[in-house]
Amino acid sequence: MEKSKVVFTDFRTKLDVSQGVKLQNLCKKAGMDKIDFEGKFVAIKLHFGELGNFAYLRPNYVKAIADLVKSLGGKPFLTDCNTLYVGSRKNAVDHLLNADIDGFNYMTTGCHNIIADGLKGTDDIALPVPNGEYCKEAFVGRALYDADIIIVLSHFKGHELAGFGGAVKNLGMGGGSRAGKMQQHNEGKPYVHAELCRSCHRCAKECGSDAISFETGKAVINKDLCKGCGRCIGACAFDAIEADFDSVSEILGCKMAEYAAALAAGKPVFYVNLIMDVSPDCDCHGENDAPILPNLGMLASFDPIALDQACADLCLAADPLPNSQLTDHLNREDWHHHHDPFKDVHPNTSWRECLAHGEKIGLGTRQYDMEIMK
Repeated sequence: MEKSKVVFTDFRTKLDVSQGVKLQNLCKKAGMDKIDFEGKFVAIKLHFGELGNFAYLRPNYVKAIADLVKSLGGKPFLTDCNTLYVGSRKNAVDHLLNADIDGFNYMTTGCHNIIADGLKGTDDIALPVPNGEYCKEAFVGRALYDADIIIVLSHFKGHELAGFGGAVKNLGMGGGSRAGKMQQHNEGKPYVHAELCRSCHRCAKECGSDAISFETGKAVINKDLCKGCGRCIGACAFDAIEADFDSVSEILGCKMAEYAAALAAGKPVFYVNLIMDVSPDCDCHGENDAPILPNLGMLASFDPIALDQACADLCLAADPLPNSQLTDHLNREDWHHHHDPFKDVHPNTSWRECLAHGEKIGLGTRQYDMEIMK
């Protein structure tokens, strides 16, 4: 496979050029303006940031992308799927409120927010996975499937399960519906916190498999009948039902790559990563620790594997920031140095398998030529 083109620029600007304009120029340099946007629905896939987290990408960067899409004739909307975990984004009502509070609304970005998998995370569609080994079908948010074009705008940072979160995770895990996220994490079997269950039977009414009973007075899920659709999680108003995140990092990464491949098949997809505010954990947390690495730059490509590999390589070559979780670990006398900032923050994670598997199934290549834009 030929090397893929990745375009890089740093965050330095001149007096007459804002970072937003520089981001637009980066996208055009990478070829985004060669896509036929005229009259097309364009999903800008991003992460709105969990309430309490301040590391997520500012709406200003999103507006720059949305304005560029509109200048090219497209009809952009911002989108993400509901979360599998209990938090401020587990249904569309809370999710949209979360987005609004964090600054993502029509006044700030110039386009509307649509939650891709609907009110309760069940508005999805099953797509075939090209060359899938772990997943033959991917359950993804319908609005992402319905979009004519997808722009994947990602905050590149650490992640406690995947090693780091970049383009592949944003589209693959982030594009999965609740059932899709369950398939990626643990083959889809939720469990009940009996002490939180109010015996309201709302979960049983939503269950399409008759898998929930109340023989003990509390909800009990029959794992043999459960299909892992996740409807019960969205239905419970008391956060009594949760998924068990038990997939190891390597398998999780491979499944994320397969989901990204399913969504990317048959339509133009363009990827942008911003390496800034590199928190050790995902933006799904209701807090964020100090950055572990400096703000390194903005990168864009049509190849998500090459893009994530280029970002990882820049991070591997960067000096750790003081007073961070990373330097806390590196300064310990008993610490085994992995010479990898993401493994040195979360030693049980492994991000390389995700990119290797994505390359294997044809999502992209880890080989790239980096073009630097001043």
